[in-house]
Amino acid sequence: MRYFLLTLAVLTACNPTREKTDTANYDVISEKCFVMREHPIVTDSLVNASRELLVQYLKEQQFPVRYIKKDSLMFRRQNGLQVDLVLPTPQDAWESNTIIVFDPAKNPLFVNLHKGTAQVEQYIKEK
Repeated sequence: MRYFLLTLAVLTACNPTREKTDTANYDVISEKCFVMREHPIVTDSLVNASRELLVQYLKEQQFPVRYIKKDSLMFRRQNGLQVDLVLPTPQDAWESNTIIVFDPAKNPLFVNLHKGTAQVEQYIKEK
């Protein structure tokens, strides 16, 4: 009986016809790109310089930019997994200029603008 229930649970979990998440309130992202706010709420010259360096590097690595319109994001990976994120209201210039890098084969990467391109290089090289 235990094996029957376990089999039933696995089959139910793998059912491709089950209800999908309502994406009306999300910006759905399923392609290789980097995400950022189109109009940061707060700016700062040091933050702008760090952001521009990372944006240029990501574009050189063939990551197109995608500007978010909502603070709720859904990243869809190639393996079918979804990562839902709700961005909090930015408290300072660093948070206002958040960059999230996404490759459908990986989880999203929140870029720390203080660290430069090393973290992005590592993300790109990971398999």
